[in-house]
Amino acid sequence: MIRILLSTRLGERRWTQADLAWKTGIRPTTINYLYHEIADRVNLEHLDLICEALDCELSEIIVRVPNMAPKLTGSRSVPHKGKDDT
Repeated sequence: MIRILLSTRLGERRWTQADLAWKTGIRPTTINYLYHEIADRVNLEHLDLICEALDCELSEIIVRVPNMAPKLTGSRSVPHKGKDDT
């Protein structure tokens, strides 16, 4: 599962969501979705702006936590053709 640690980072700086929205120019609604970890998509430009504003690395605001139960149900890999396969 992907975790967005924006609430933690803002708390450490004692910033509000509005502070971050004002500093980055990102819509407050978008900041709110990230803050509450309900965003299903993330804009890379927004991540860059947030990292710049918070003076942090991407790995400090987005992390992957292993899932308790695997989500993968089958193999979707495409067989690799080697030079001997024709």
